[in-house]
Amino acid sequence: QVQLVESGGGLVQPGGSLKLSCAASGSAFTIYAMGWYRQAPGKQRELVATITRDGIPNYADSVKGRFTISRDGAKNTVYLQMNSLKPEDTAVYYCNRVRPPVWVWGQGTQVTVSS
Repeated sequence: QVQLVESGGGLVQPGGSLKLSCAASGSAFTIYAMGWYRQAPGKQRELVATITRDGIPNYADSVKGRFTISRDGAKNTVYLQMNSLKPEDTAVYYCNRVRPPVWVWGQGTQVTVSS
């Protein structure tokens, strides 16, 4: 079973930037499309960015132009560069496969955008 460990979150002012990382154990990571999800308090988890195994990204409209997803197969890691952050980006961010069956969810990393 693949284990996912997210990191890089924190408290940032509106307009600021953060870069999240998701490290996956096991080599199976490289053959799957991966995604970054987020869950705000009282809301359902939503998919905000995806990247195919060949590196083709796609984004939800809410983050398009501000977030950039990337992956490093050699490091079994997926990244999410987040710029121009807004208070509505506040959530716990997770990574996982895009298509089911998803792996066991990691603990996520908290992103708080506030002045």
